[in-house]
Amino acid sequence: MSEVAPWGSDSEYGALRDVLFCPPDNFRWLPTSAISKATLASGAAFDHELALAQHREMVSAYETAGVNVHWLEPDPVLPYQVFTRDSSVMTGGGAVVTQLKQQWRRGEYAAVIRFYQGNGIPIRGMITAGAIEGGDVMIVEPGVVLIGNGEERTEIQAARQLAEWMEADGWEVRIEPIPGQFVHIDVLVSILAPKLAAVCVEAASGGLVAWLRAKGFEILEVSVADAFQLGVNAISLGGERVISTAGSERLNERLRSLGLEVLDPDLSMFTAGGGGAHCLAQALRRDPA
Repeated sequence: MSEVAPWGSDSEYGALRDVLFCPPDNFRWLPTSAISKATLASGAAFDHELALAQHREMVSAYETAGVNVHWLEPDPVLPYQVFTRDSSVMTGGGAVVTQLKQQWRRGEYAAVIRFYQGNGIPIRGMITAGAIEGGDVMIVEPGVVLIGNGEERTEIQAARQLAEWMEADGWEVRIEPIPGQFVHIDVLVSILAPKLAAVCVEAASGGLVAWLRAKGFEILEVSVADAFQLGVNAISLGGERVISTAGSERLNERLRSLGLEVLDPDLSMFTAGGGGAHCLAQALRRDPA
């Protein structure tokens, strides 16, 4: 029997073994970003029952793929807690508890700390220098991490604090300024397989695109319009399998043309609120890449 990998992740694409979700019981749309503000301004109606059904469909896709599912305790005053990507970061050395910037998310640290401590999962550190959110941290490949800094959510002092910890562990770190309206780096970039990235090239800096290409990455270009619909925000299960959303039609088509298996549940209640498949899941354990 193969040895179980330790808690943690050294890439965005190693075989996913354990994932963390939060029940969407308390989820509702709030004006948290340019994306959700546009949804609210449009007069669209939030459908709570549909959100619950969509989340169940997504979780079922993970379970069918053989991933162990874990749950945070939902707090009724934290409607955006469902986006578990943001309240922590899973590194090769354990979890980093982040500090969320907006007042309606700030308390998410409590359930995350209880979860990690209650399950014997090591905490590498807790951010204290300022705000940083997990959607701004991308484990590009073993030894390389990308941190987005738009000041809208992740502040430079906190990005540097995490960077110092990762560099002390021997990692190369790139802190990338991003346009604030894109909220997090995972709205602009996703790493979906070894040397394969989806990138909103129109909005990402030329330096970032050149940096990825210099590392040998093939770039699947995603338009600004699609990025604002969370068209980049997919997550790898490993083994050339990706969870995307039904609305990301162009990216899904490109991935399938490359031979990847794409699971694409409808997540429209969540993407309208500002978060996609990558935002909704925190990888707890991946096989080493």
